Amino acid sequence: MDIKNKTKIDQYLQWPLISMLFFIPADIFLFFLNLQCGLILAIFIVFGIAFQMVGYHYNKNEIMKECMGFVFEQGQIQNYLIHELPVPYALTDGDGVILWSNAAFEKIAGSSKGKHLAQIFKNLNKHLLPSDVNHTISHIHYKKKDGDTEKNFFYKVELNRILIEDFTGEDEDSYSKQMLKDNSLIAAYFFDQTLLKKYMEQNENQRMVVGLIYIDNYDEIIDDIDEVKRAMLLAIADRKISKFIQNVSGIIKKTERDKYFLVFEQKYLDKIKENKFCILDEIKTINLGNSMHMTLSISFGINGDTYQENYEYACAGMDLALGRGGDQAVIKDREEISYYGGNGEEIERNTRVKARVKAHALKELMESKENVIIMAHKIPDPDAMGAAVGLYRLGMSLGRKAHIIMNEVTISVRSIVEALRKSGEYEEDMFIDNETALEITDENTLLVVVDVNHANYTECEELLHHTKTVVILDHHRKSKDMIKNPVLSYVEPYASSTCEMVAEILQYVDSKPKLKPMEANAMYFGMLVDTNNFVNKTGVRTFETAAYLKRNGADLNFVRKMSRESMDTYRIRSDAISKADILYDHFAIATLVGIGVDSPTVIGAQVANELLDIDGIEASFVLTSVEERVYVSARSIDEINVQRIMEEFGGGGHLTVAGAQLVDVSLDLAKEIIIDTLKMLKEKGDI
Repeated sequence: MDIKNKTKIDQYLQWPLISMLFFIPADIFLFFLNLQCGLILAIFIVFGIAFQMVGYHYNKNEIMKECMGFVFEQGQIQNYLIHELPVPYALTDGDGVILWSNAAFEKIAGSSKGKHLAQIFKNLNKHLLPSDVNHTISHIHYKKKDGDTEKNFFYKVELNRILIEDFTGEDEDSYSKQMLKDNSLIAAYFFDQTLLKKYMEQNENQRMVVGLIYIDNYDEIIDDIDEVKRAMLLAIADRKISKFIQNVSGIIKKTERDKYFLVFEQKYLDKIKENKFCILDEIKTINLGNSMHMTLSISFGINGDTYQENYEYACAGMDLALGRGGDQAVIKDREEISYYGGNGEEIERNTRVKARVKAHALKELMESKENVIIMAHKIPDPDAMGAAVGLYRLGMSLGRKAHIIMNEVTISVRSIVEALRKSGEYEEDMFIDNETALEITDENTLLVVVDVNHANYTECEELLHHTKTVVILDHHRKSKDMIKNPVLSYVEPYASSTCEMVAEILQYVDSKPKLKPMEANAMYFGMLVDTNNFVNKTGVRTFETAAYLKRNGADLNFVRKMSRESMDTYRIRSDAISKADILYDHFAIATLVGIGVDSPTVIGAQVANELLDIDGIEASFVLTSVEERVYVSARSIDEINVQRIMEEFGGGGHLTVAGAQLVDVSLDLAKEIIIDTLKMLKEKGDI
């Protein structure tokens, strides 16, 4: 019993004796009134005090014995309850060495006194409860052998630090303080969550996955095969798709001639992931005389609060899959998005119906607003500038005030901008900076974003929040960080360039705006750069667009002069190529310092293209340092999907042309990151 409680008992026992002393003043006063009465009261007071003193000494010892017995009995009960507590409990020193444990703990860990917690539970270590922390919670997985079998247990572990000084006060000679070097104990409670985890996994596995499957090139396949074989081709495709879903005990329903709706339990999703959506490759094996392979786009929506939400996730995922060129699968788990496949080149659509529809919609949007502002990505290239100039002409032809955001005229677009300004045919405010754009943008402004769909990569991201009327025109594959809620989105990954898309739009606008020769030159130059002189991603529509621009006055000699570069730039590019590192005999990695170089990212893209001309190189990666960012240009011919690689860093692009930006890293560190990522993907078999 501690001193504090002992003092309280003494006070309680001494109170009757103290109360007798209050009668002494009364007895003195009574002596003055009546001597006999005073004597009688004095005798009673003396006997009372004597009786209380004898009773105090006798009762004090008895009461203390009773209290000590009660405390001892209660301590035994508490010790018994703690020892038999169904929750495993252990007491350790400050380093995690077990000093005492109850029966429940010994049942799972055996005789453990003197052992460290980490010896028994591998997930626990002394760093889980630092000296400046008094309480932590962690979740561990514990494997226990039961004969020849091994059982898995899952525990929630609560660790509480107990300071000895809270119990011993200022006593420096305390036995506990002498024994415990850090003056503390750790109480560990283990709450068994094995059944809870089991039921949670069962609930998770039984949740329904909502999916969509689309045949990407249905119309092209039908037109490509004999009419007699069409039914057989579609029947084989239906059978393969149905078998793919039946293997996971799912239900599939054909909603349209080229669309399927399906559901299955989430526990089978890992199996599909492990097989890497083998149906994407199996469907390509169908060959009944068709010259092109059939491809699929697949999307799954998971972990929504309702089936309706999962369906919405699946629809959003399908939009991404189609916007990225098809032939791939997308899993949308709330805000997280995973991509699978996508190793096939985008299929060019021969029909221009979509271009005509988008042209009509864009014209109506321009006519509904007073101002048109055209914005590209940071450090604009010739494709972005050519597309912006084409849209500028469209806006002006519709009688609208148009502007192009241009904060810095880099060497890659300087020849275009200077030629436009020297012509004297354009207003001085044709090009404006970010500040001016923010001042004039309001609800009556149409913002057209070209050659980019990633919000963070735009010339002025803040501008996206100043008007609700945003249009996207881009030829890069969609990313999960795509600009939110555009009123019109025209993203076609199969297009060679944004200039090609804008040229098609101009041809389908009712007013038929006439391009000026300098504008046609700018758009032709943009196509020339993005296709690497009509080598990459060129199709029938690409050459038809080039012919359209030639008819509008494009001068090929003038365009060639615009594409020329200085001797210093040529030397920098040659130096980067000569110092490139080769990884796995197939990947070329080069670095380029952007200090003192105008448009270093353009030079980086040129280096990436030229590295592909080396025999054996399947993909090239060029890192360009500009201020606090490292720009990565990735290129491949057809073997490697560089877009998937760049998405590891938040970038994107096309299967053979992609890029990304790394922030707050040095050029050397960025190079190490790229190399480590390539090694990791190589080990996983993704490349």
